[in-house]
Amino acid sequence: QVQLVESGGGLVQAGGSLRLSCAASGSIFSPNAMGWYRQAPRKQRELVATIISGSITNYADSVKGRFTISRDNMKDTVTLQMNSLNPEDTAVYYCTAHFTRPRLMDYWGQGTQVTVSS
Repeated sequence: QVQLVESGGGLVQAGGSLRLSCAASGSIFSPNAMGWYRQAPRKQRELVATIISGSITNYADSVKGRFTISRDNMKDTVTLQMNSLNPEDTAVYYCTAHFTRPRLMDYWGQGTQVTVSS
């Protein structure tokens, strides 16, 4: 059973930085893609950033230039470096992993709270 374990959330002042990490375990195969989504109160879950095959990145327009996603392929971990945070970034952040082997399957972490105070 694949598990995603997230860490690094917390409370930060506007303009500050946080670093989220997520480690995937439980499969002999590596995920094809990993990423982060977030869900703010009373809003739908939205894409933050994804990284495919370890190098192809995609970002939501709202975080471009402020957030950086990276992956350690040897450890199946993904990291989201978040800079210049603002209160609109406050949300629960979810790690996700997309596997193509042994079958197509998406997994989600339990989420980590990020709160940015003004």
